[in-house]
Formats: sequence, C-alpha cells, structure tokens
Amino acid sequence: MKKKGRNTKQQLHFDRPVDRYFYELDQTYKQGDKGLYALFLALAFFGVMGLIWMIPFPQFDFLVRVNAHTFLNWGSFFIAIIIYCYLKLAPTLSYAVLFCIGIMSFFIVQLEYVERDGGPTVVGVCSLIAGLSLLALWLITRKEGYINGRNFVRLLAIGPIWLWSKVFQQLKWKY
Repeated sequence: MKKKGRNTKQQLHFDRPVDRYFYELDQTYKQGDKGLYALFLALAFFGVMGLIWMIPFPQFDFLVRVNAHTFLNWGSFFIAIIIYCYLKLAPTLSYAVLFCIGIMSFFIVQLEYVERDGGPTVVGVCSLIAGLSLLALWLITRKEGYINGRNFVRLLAIGPIWLWSKVFQQLKWKY
C-alpha cells in the first residue's frame, strides 16, 4: 500500500485488489474480536458447505460405471469456485482455506455416517450451525456498529482469507 498525493485527503494505491479488500475490512472491523469472527465465519462456512453438499446431484451413468459418483456433488463445485476465486486474490491464502475445507469435508462425511446410522440429518445439523453462526456474526457486527448489508456480505465472502492473512502476518509469512 502506498500513499499518493499532497491533498489533505490521503489517496491510497494498492498493488493487488486483495490488499484493498483487506484494508477495507481492517478499517471496518478494526475494533472487533477477530477470534469471534474466525469462529463464527468458520462455522457459517461449514454449515453452508454442508447444506450445499447435501443437495442431490444427478447420477450420471458414466460416473456410476467407474464408481466415481460418490465423489462428485454440488459441494465439489462450491469448493472449486471458492478456491478459484481465492486463488485469483491470494494464492497462498487460498491453500490455507483449502486445507480448512478438507477438514470440514471430513466432518461433513462423518455427519453423513451418523445420519446413516440413525442420527440427526446432515441438513438439520448444518442448517442449525449455519443459522446460529450467521445470526451470531450479524449480532456481533451490529453490536459493534459495523452493520450494513454490503459490509456483512464482504465479511462473509472475503472474511476467510482476510482472517488467514492475520495469521500469516503474525507468523511473518508472505501471502
């Protein structure tokens, strides 16, 4: 980030779009507890991913023949789109998110096994987790005075790599 101009109003120049996004999030959520944001963003992401994962996917004959039909679902497309978007913004941070998604995927599959064995449905569990997490995020941002639709959507969309950038900064790793 570089400052340009001699006006009383400082103009900022960012080398990458992600730097501008992170700067805006830093300015919007500078007083907030990043730990709470990380917890509820991760839970909301898990809940939404679990819900998308459970949308029935068409059973194509060629996938069934090669026994690959169990590995492809709408969650796969969701993950691919998210990682592609994050990869375009900050490759190193996208790998950290991908690692987290791998862990979340493991737990979603475990929830499927629990449902198969007579436990609660994955849709029910993920709906509850996503709903409570989004509500908690909304209340936290509202309490701190940051609430508006645009900022909240930006927090949900860019928040995971923004929070990972804070971890990378603490470790003095480049992203």
